[in-house]
Amino acid sequence: METSYVGYNRIGRVLMFTTVRRVHNLPRYRQIITVFARHGFGAVLEQMGVERALLAPARLFRKDHEWERLTPAQHFRLALEELGPTFIKLGQIISTRPDLLPPDFIEELSKLQDSAPPIPWEKVEAQLSAAWNQPWSDLFASIDSEPLAAASLAQVHAAALLNGEEVVIKVQRPDIWPTIQADIAILEDLAALAQHTAMGELYNPVDVVADFSFTLQTELNYLREGRNADRFRRNFTDEPYLHIPKVYWDFTTRQVLVLERLRGVKIDDIDGLNAAGLDPKIVAMNAARIIVKEVLEDGFFHADPHPGNFYVLPGNVIGAMDFGMVGHLSEADRLNLVRLYIASVRMDADAIVEQLIRMGAAAARVNRMALKRDISRLLEKYNGLPLKELRAKEVVSDIMPIAWRHHLSLPSDLWLLGKTLAMMEGVGLQLDPDFDIFAVSEPFVHTLAREMWSPSVWGPQMLGQIQAWSDVLAIAPRAGARLLYGLESGELPLELNMNVQKPALESMDRALTRLSVSVLIAAFILALAFLIPRASSSPIVTALIALGFLVSAGLGVWFLISVLRRLP
Repeated sequence: METSYVGYNRIGRVLMFTTVRRVHNLPRYRQIITVFARHGFGAVLEQMGVERALLAPARLFRKDHEWERLTPAQHFRLALEELGPTFIKLGQIISTRPDLLPPDFIEELSKLQDSAPPIPWEKVEAQLSAAWNQPWSDLFASIDSEPLAAASLAQVHAAALLNGEEVVIKVQRPDIWPTIQADIAILEDLAALAQHTAMGELYNPVDVVADFSFTLQTELNYLREGRNADRFRRNFTDEPYLHIPKVYWDFTTRQVLVLERLRGVKIDDIDGLNAAGLDPKIVAMNAARIIVKEVLEDGFFHADPHPGNFYVLPGNVIGAMDFGMVGHLSEADRLNLVRLYIASVRMDADAIVEQLIRMGAAAARVNRMALKRDISRLLEKYNGLPLKELRAKEVVSDIMPIAWRHHLSLPSDLWLLGKTLAMMEGVGLQLDPDFDIFAVSEPFVHTLAREMWSPSVWGPQMLGQIQAWSDVLAIAPRAGARLLYGLESGELPLELNMNVQKPALESMDRALTRLSVSVLIAAFILALAFLIPRASSSPIVTALIALGFLVSAGLGVWFLISVLRRLP
């Protein structure tokens, strides 16, 4: 044990030496380490190999009884808040990853609020002029010096264009980018230290910090946020219940985003909705349709659906804002979710475990019996419960301890989806006590389930596999000949010398031949099955394809019989 600690400390000294060469970051290192140590995480830092000299200042702080009564999770949240914007964002992102921290930490991190004092107008004005390379008064009729909202990374001002159109300007805080870069560099070094601990080997903090860095840098690029808004607008072109504000690209840069201003009632202001003649139940239904379409149809969803980002416009239309944080689900992700859903409806814990392993969420070495037991208990809790009585927030909360206990590692976008569903459900329940997001999602789930068996889904994948097999078959004769010659002559690499007799070689040659023929027959059958639904209207072409399919199937049956006859 002592040897292990010395090893960790030696690695820590090497990495810390590399770090402190960045002289301009050293005060920030001390601040970060001091804050975490003062909040009771000194032992963790020492295990990572952080030098004792850097931890020493933390011991100088006295703590009162109120401080001592705080839980470790509360201390962690307070430490992140004390360290500023980068760490607040880190906590908010980690709060969507129940596979990384225990449930009480996740719950505490979800309380992090992203707010900050407003930037003085003079600095905002200078930032805008620098972004546009000219005074803002040349482009806008007016800009309100008092912000509509202020956060740790940016703030928003109301404005009017020269033609009178009302807009909002989201402007990045001056000098925030150098601070973010310095903090990310420090986090990368700390992650490298943590990587060599037992917990680091399990959770791979280097990858976690890399994902966080990508997410944060993406959120700070307002050109990308504008493109996200345009993509949402395209996805909902035919859906009248959602309005995405127009992006004014002539005035949008990496640091400044200009959007159409939305005037409406905040989505959680029930009294305001009623006073405006809007129907909360219709608004709740529209909110459910939005999130279900985003997730199950588009695979691209708004990942920050708190009430402040949604306004209700005339006609019960929902207006969305803030497109910096979005989630992406590939077709494979969506189909995997449907498979998990089907297995859950069937109360099949074994199928759920196998699906989690196929998705890479559970390691192959996972304790399957323990995981199956926990999943079975969870399924029993909801057995017989009508869909309308299910609550996404409760389901996600029940999954968190299982994910933590068995180190389930779902893609970060799927965890983000769970939090998004819970937040949207909370908004919906405020609008309508009978809000049921699962009922809205059911038709989409059935559609995806049917598509799983459609040739349009598995056909291209199968053709890709056929192409891969054709490549293998192209080199198989030469490779097989070289292998057999090597086995016979004893001249294989790695000084492998096997005394293989001629009957054994002939048996191997027949096995390879049967394998090649079986792959070719299977390829023909699958290819023809894929072509049948797409055959032209000509009955002759259809008949030829059907005949080819029958011949290939017949060859397959004949080949199977010939193999079975040779079995002992």
